[in-house]
Amino acid sequence: MPAGVDCPAWAQLSAAAPLLASTRSLFAADAERFAHCSVRAAGLLFDYSRQRVDAPVLAAFSALAGQLGVRERAAAMFRGDAINLTEGRAVLHTALRRVGEPAPLMVGGVDIDALVRAERARMLDFAERVRTGLIRSSAGQAFTLVVNIGIGGSDLGPAMAVEALRQYTQAAPRVAFVSNVDGCQLADLLQEADPARTLFVICSKTFTTLETRSNALVARAWLQSRLGPAAVPQHFAAVSTNQKAMDEFGVHADYRFAMWDWVGGRYSLCSSIGVALAIAIGAAQFEALLGGAAEMDQHFQSAPWAQNLPVLAAMLGVWNVNFLGLPTHAVLPYDQRLARLPAYLQQLEMESNGKSVRLDGRPAPVPTCPVIWGEPGSNAQHSFFQMLHQGSARVACDFLLPVISSCDSQPQQELAIANALAQAEAFALGQDAAQVEAELRRQGLAAARIAELLPHKVHPGSRPLTLIMFPRLDPPTLGRLLALYEHKVFVQSLIWGVNAFDQWGVELGKQLCKKIIPLVQHPQTTATMSSSLRGALDFVASTLSSK
Repeated sequence: MPAGVDCPAWAQLSAAAPLLASTRSLFAADAERFAHCSVRAAGLLFDYSRQRVDAPVLAAFSALAGQLGVRERAAAMFRGDAINLTEGRAVLHTALRRVGEPAPLMVGGVDIDALVRAERARMLDFAERVRTGLIRSSAGQAFTLVVNIGIGGSDLGPAMAVEALRQYTQAAPRVAFVSNVDGCQLADLLQEADPARTLFVICSKTFTTLETRSNALVARAWLQSRLGPAAVPQHFAAVSTNQKAMDEFGVHADYRFAMWDWVGGRYSLCSSIGVALAIAIGAAQFEALLGGAAEMDQHFQSAPWAQNLPVLAAMLGVWNVNFLGLPTHAVLPYDQRLARLPAYLQQLEMESNGKSVRLDGRPAPVPTCPVIWGEPGSNAQHSFFQMLHQGSARVACDFLLPVISSCDSQPQQELAIANALAQAEAFALGQDAAQVEAELRRQGLAAARIAELLPHKVHPGSRPLTLIMFPRLDPPTLGRLLALYEHKVFVQSLIWGVNAFDQWGVELGKQLCKKIIPLVQHPQTTATMSSSLRGALDFVASTLSSK
């Protein structure tokens, strides 16, 4: 299959890049730039007027999408073709959120839609009964704490969404998340937990993930020590395919929910992996989130390229990485409730497209995924925005901005809006030497002092930025945003020619860890180890022996 670099449109893009050095000049050339470079669709305003692109660049990208067969390859994903070629699997996270009464989705002789709906109904019924206190603990009490034990996609998505939708959780038990294998996160949580009112949800497709299993075993030992072994089933639910392991662990027979090989972990929030989220926000709001994601799925499949939000986002990202030489991308939400979104997107984007080998096995000839990072925008302004404005680092940005407060504090949200818009203008337009000099003259400074200060106060501008605005952060909006980024990643994978749905780079460390665990637990070294590993294990041994 061709990648973007193989297509005629790639050469057009390469020729256009040197001509677009200044965002200020783009605004000067087009008084209606916002109207020409923004799209309202699926409940979002997608404003890319501050990106360093023009009509010929967008036309070349539209041509590239056609040359790559993006429409046809997206259709293959939605209908369940095995597009994950290295693992021979379908990619059907979109099947988790089909709404209405669509036609059956037959894959390998199985109606996937019927399968998903049946499992979702079971999961949501369980979530509602936990939420309302109908499902009770071994002590006959309603649960007041639900602990999701997982890692990666079994943690980042649900944890992000529970925080994002906190305003919908008031009637629910507290929902907490544990992922880190070092034990501190779980220990801190259990220190104040009431075992008679705590439910654990173990999220692990195989039930063998090291970090998840380690935390689950500690949680079980804690519960047994306080309530006895017979209490375990009433306090443990799981999302897994490994029935034998769940039997051995003691998971309640009715509190088990399925996962499928055609859903990657980082794409799994809309599956039963979202059970903790469903407990937190309730079945109706969970289904509203699915509806928002489905709306973006439909938009992605049908909208023309010039108005297609995931395609535009993908094109802009490729433009910034491959043609403007910007290797990092900052995600900056102006809503504290979205504080975990950058971490969620780090996995979604970098685990998906952080590849250097194309689907055909050849090395990727151009850089692929940027480094994704970020922080809520208001805090970021007082930490790293100095570097973004005047530093030498090369960064593109997404601002995410709700209009209506997520916590009924509209006057403060209006301050956040003002901050976001001010920073967006400063990033795009900057402040040139003439403007700085005029400002300093108005302050009455002497010519010598002006000359001294001038170079320090110039802001170059032309920092590429997309502003994504929406009325409020609610379940449908969160669903739309997550699907937008998922499809952006997919389109970028087609352009770069990589497989967005495997993660072989994660596996090597896991394999080595299994070999090193016994060496840490019973410190020993061998001559065949690297000197670095020997040195670290020697330090472990000497520290433990002197403890």
